[in-house]
Amino acid sequence: MAVRLVMSAPDTGGGVRVKICGLTTAADVLAAAQAGAAYGGFVFFPRSPRNLSIPQARDLALLAPVGLAKVALTVDADDALLDAILAEVPIDILQLHGKESPARVSEIRARYGLPVMKAVGVASEEDLPALDNYSQVADMLLVDAKAPKGSALPGGNGLAFDWRLIAGRRWSRPWMLAGGLTPANVAEAVRLTGARQVDVSSGVESAPGIKDPALIAAFVAAVA
Repeated sequence: MAVRLVMSAPDTGGGVRVKICGLTTAADVLAAAQAGAAYGGFVFFPRSPRNLSIPQARDLALLAPVGLAKVALTVDADDALLDAILAEVPIDILQLHGKESPARVSEIRARYGLPVMKAVGVASEEDLPALDNYSQVADMLLVDAKAPKGSALPGGNGLAFDWRLIAGRRWSRPWMLAGGLTPANVAEAVRLTGARQVDVSSGVESAPGIKDPALIAAFVAAVA
């Protein structure tokens, strides 16, 4: 029931749904829930400062109250890793943040029976057709800033893209805006893009991987 609700992502009325990604402590989970976030993200990517082991993620996911959808962020994960995560961690949504092909997205969706969110990096108009392609196979799109060349991380770099590139655009699936969002700029990003869902990680941190509960609350309040 909760997953069906969050995946509907209405485009009109109400506040903007917020995803706080890269939760690493019990305090993070509670801060996200208390602020009113709709989604909490757990990162399974060793090069990220927000990376969790499967036991760590399991413990945090079990703390999450009803109403906070639990998202597993993976990067080009094979079936063995996905099997291991889902055997232990009560996940609601799989977020694919690597170079997964549309065929791989379809395969994962069919294999696990969970909603799949596909991240697509945007830096210029040349990147926009990929959003149309992935909208045919994913349950939700994450429209993110493309990582700079040589970056060790596919996301969570604190970079924004030109939001005017997607102003007025809509896809056949719900979508979420990410990339360089902060409490100071998220309202403007929503205004320019029409986004009804937003994702933040580094923008609510005091240091890489260290969430600040005051910034989490301010971020959610900015789009409430």
